[in-house]
Amino acid sequence: MIWIILALLLLVFQIAAVVIFEYSRPYKAVTWVVILFLFPLFGYLLYFFIGKEYILKRPINPADHIRLEQVREHLSERCERQRIEGGVNPAALPNDRIHSILEHAASFPVAVGNETTVYAAGEEAFEDMLQAISLARHHIHIEFYIIRDDELGFRFQQLLIQKAKEGVKVKLMYDGIGSHKLRKSFVNRLHEAGVETGCFSPPLISFFTRSLNYRNHRKIVVVDGRIGYFGGLNIGDEYLGKDPKIGYWRDTHFRIEGNAVWWIQYTFLTDWYFVKGILLADPEYYPLQESKGKEWVQIVKSGPDKPILNLFFSCFVSAKRRIYIESPYFVLEPGVILALKTAAISGVDVKVILPAVPDSKVVYLASLSYIQELLQTGARFFLYEKGFIHSKVVIADDLACSGSANMDNRSFCGQFELNAIFYDGKTVNQLVRDFCRDLSASKEIELSQYEKRPQLQKYKEAFARLFSPLF
Repeated sequence: MIWIILALLLLVFQIAAVVIFEYSRPYKAVTWVVILFLFPLFGYLLYFFIGKEYILKRPINPADHIRLEQVREHLSERCERQRIEGGVNPAALPNDRIHSILEHAASFPVAVGNETTVYAAGEEAFEDMLQAISLARHHIHIEFYIIRDDELGFRFQQLLIQKAKEGVKVKLMYDGIGSHKLRKSFVNRLHEAGVETGCFSPPLISFFTRSLNYRNHRKIVVVDGRIGYFGGLNIGDEYLGKDPKIGYWRDTHFRIEGNAVWWIQYTFLTDWYFVKGILLADPEYYPLQESKGKEWVQIVKSGPDKPILNLFFSCFVSAKRRIYIESPYFVLEPGVILALKTAAISGVDVKVILPAVPDSKVVYLASLSYIQELLQTGARFFLYEKGFIHSKVVIADDLACSGSANMDNRSFCGQFELNAIFYDGKTVNQLVRDFCRDLSASKEIELSQYEKRPQLQKYKEAFARLFSPLF
């Protein structure tokens, strides 16, 4: 009897601990409480290692912290000066109310004087990246969630080796979990040529530091501090549509020239400091930009310590005409669900494109579990049938937000992401055109038919939704 009482007390203690730690995220607490009931001791160990809230593991040297803040303030002053010299009144930015919200929710100020190129397919984006890298004269900074040792990975590797031998400073960073299949020999060949590399939270270290769930999902290329790339593409042949199981790969990636590159560079160098403990704050990494265009772009650096959730929520609650969403995953926090429901009920044109062919069965089932309740409010859903859609785009009225962040809780609060808010009509219109083209390759989900799906399918969706915070 005493052992039963002790076991019950232990279970109560575990549940109480989870509820206390996750008080601000009740949907996540419910998941872990269910796991504790099913696997009392193992469940708590699992929570201890992968479920607890993110804590910065590498201490920041106070002098380095001050230096980073000085660089940030200097760049902010530059951005403000460029606004004034360009005759741009910050108060005249479009949609003042939403701009003030985004200025607070985003990491960096709006940068003017940019020229953006939008890529809707991997082939064009990668060829342009490789061309820009081949012309680098001072430095090349690369950061990806996934790097494959395949044909495309080999092309990047050989070009980086060539540039390093030419005397260009080359730094390459990758995520330990996302690139867990990357062979050591691939990295060693880079080292031998003089390329510096860094691994963000290797798997074994991540396990013991309880940060397995907190991944660096950013995809960044910076060339000479003047050209920046970011978006949804990783380095791998599947992003060129060469995976026979998935086929055509639809993504969205960006090239930017102008003042916004400073903030992409700043993001890379802060990540480099986190991984290597080496602070690079020299002015040579932040050169004055030649005026390439007139676009206003706001870079958004997010992570577990500064969630991107607030930004998406702000876009949804402020939209008056349209909300267009493309995402490979659609696993939402309750507040975002309510914001989308409210927008649809109030007459906002809410359209969502999801893949018809999933790359993760559990996450896909969890995504489907949200569709019926949103269809009932007037939102419209479409399944992309041309291939796999990996594009991550949110369009709210005349603004667009895109980058590496998916429409799911992991990107909202658990991963390090890099997005941008686009204010310029040219770029927003291009993203709208791409969205409409994707609509033409998609099949709409009708509420009347969706409600008739088999009961077993509904149970699978509910089960996947319950455990979605784990994936």
